[in-house]
Amino acid sequence: MKALSDQTQRIAGLELNGLRATQVLGDEFENVAIPRQGTPIYDINGEVLFYRLPLKRGRTPVGYADIGVHEVLGEPLVATSIGIAWDEKALLEAGTAAARKYNKSLKYDEVRFVAFSFPKIALQFLVEKTEVLMLELYDWEEVPRQQSKDRKPLEPSNFERWSLIEEMPDNLRRARAKSFRARLAIWDTLNRRNFKLDVVSKDALLVRDFVIKLVDTRELHYSTRNSDHFTCYELRGQQTNVWCVGASTEMLLNFYRYTYDQVRLAQELGLGTLAHPLALPCANVGLVVTVIENLTSNSLDATMFTNPGFNIFRDEILANRPLISFVPGHSRTVAGYTQSLFSLVNQVPYKGLLVYDPWPPNAGVITRWENFATQIYQFAYSAVIRQV
Repeated sequence: MKALSDQTQRIAGLELNGLRATQVLGDEFENVAIPRQGTPIYDINGEVLFYRLPLKRGRTPVGYADIGVHEVLGEPLVATSIGIAWDEKALLEAGTAAARKYNKSLKYDEVRFVAFSFPKIALQFLVEKTEVLMLELYDWEEVPRQQSKDRKPLEPSNFERWSLIEEMPDNLRRARAKSFRARLAIWDTLNRRNFKLDVVSKDALLVRDFVIKLVDTRELHYSTRNSDHFTCYELRGQQTNVWCVGASTEMLLNFYRYTYDQVRLAQELGLGTLAHPLALPCANVGLVVTVIENLTSNSLDATMFTNPGFNIFRDEILANRPLISFVPGHSRTVAGYTQSLFSLVNQVPYKGLLVYDPWPPNAGVITRWENFATQIYQFAYSAVIRQV
């Protein structure tokens, strides 16, 4: 753990309490402590992207929050998650033990947590700032050093390391830097207020110039009727390092009660076998549509959206339909959205997605919520039941 700067800790408190005040963050976040220390998560180019802050209620770990410090992310609050504890010490111990199995004589003088394929994380072992080994978190598979030849920026394969900072297009980098600075400027207007920001509370920011208007949120249920308030979506972990597309397709089909497993889906998607898994090439992204329709005998009408905006996700969730979402080098599913309509001076309302992520392998994680402004959404896939 590393001590946070006063600004980073304060921004974390303002962001989380702001969303709690409008109930974007629910009761599960009430009275959760915001720590003074966090885990720096680096880009593979060596710059710190964000800090992962372990959240606790009393002594009980309940989740984590990712607070961005690099302008390339666009906004300070990257994501929050409840239900998955973040234990830096335990991960370092497990990763170090795994590294010794790879090389009993391994020598290193530093270990970093690295977003080798944002938002996926690995442990990087270094000697005098030079990498000697990189292992993916949780399954401790070695992350390959080689990269695809002649690929386009932001089009890595599913288990390929790439730099968010270096591959970000200049125009998007400038826009995100402007947005990031504007967000900090908003919070600067409250800097002289004596807020209690080390604990999340719905009342922490209820002051005269903080106006709460409304929050709009929905998650998938059994129907579009609000009275049917039962969650109807399940997480599936990817069975190999590169089968995120297979696991995402499995989740979507399971929602519609089709029970194809990842081995069968890998056959259809050209992802190899469990013994010799393959990633889905960028040129074959349209195959997801074909497979969904073929395996359901065209009972589902699948659609691929390029560079989907937030409204695509919102409208599909309102229609009670999950989506597969492609980001650079990775695939997840989306099962809910939230957007806050509260305002501070010149503030842009928060927009978040409920992400069912098949990574890490054989486990997966539910992110509630992923800040829409901090991610790059390349493709989205929806499926509509054909009417008879």
